[in-house]
Amino acid sequence: MKQGIWTIRDNRQIARDVFLMRLEGDATDITRPGQFINIKLDGMFLRRPISVCDWNSDGVTVIYKVVGKGTEQMSRMSAGEDLDVLSGLGNGFDISAAGDAPVVIGGGVGVPPMYGVAKKLAESGRCVSAVLGFNTAADVFFVDEFKKICHDVRITTADGSLGQRGFVTDALADMQYSYLYTCGPEPMLKAVWDRSTSGGQYSFEERMGCGFGACMGCSCKTKYGNKRICKDGPVLVREEIIW
Repeated sequence: MKQGIWTIRDNRQIARDVFLMRLEGDATDITRPGQFINIKLDGMFLRRPISVCDWNSDGVTVIYKVVGKGTEQMSRMSAGEDLDVLSGLGNGFDISAAGDAPVVIGGGVGVPPMYGVAKKLAESGRCVSAVLGFNTAADVFFVDEFKKICHDVRITTADGSLGQRGFVTDALADMQYSYLYTCGPEPMLKAVWDRSTSGGQYSFEERMGCGFGACMGCSCKTKYGNKRICKDGPVLVREEIIW
């Protein structure tokens, strides 16, 4: 974990209530897809944890949804402004378990970290598929970016306004895959867990206090004992999850 002052290089809306922000800073401690940063905002007591979508040593791309005062404040920030950032948080995904034909599954704001996973898998020579779930066509983002690195990209919307009508599990039903990686709301993760045909890694969304394991506020029970989502997670393997 590092603390640093990072500079906003881009901050723009890409879907309904969804914004993309590019930050310039020392990101050398980000080593795995699925890790997150924790952003300090003026007037806010707690930092805002945001999953990393893409990164290099000079900075990160994050995608966030405006859901409260903190993210609304972020959406009004401009290029050139600085942010106090904790980086390199969380354990991230392990792509060594993927096999030859993995699938990445994202739901809503769980989609951004799956881009980082898909990119690393593709760079390692795997044949990657993606299933991306949204509520409506107005919520859809980053599809073209996934299509550049995945051989099969399937979109689902709950109302059928784009792609397949239904949920990510509907698109997953007839797919063949060696392993899965997924992030999204807990009901979606549970549905994927119930219907999947392989091992997998599941990234959980949780309210966090400190973001680095000190406050114990995001602890959960697993088959291997209590774990902190911010420190031991957010990624858990299928075999340890207790629903």
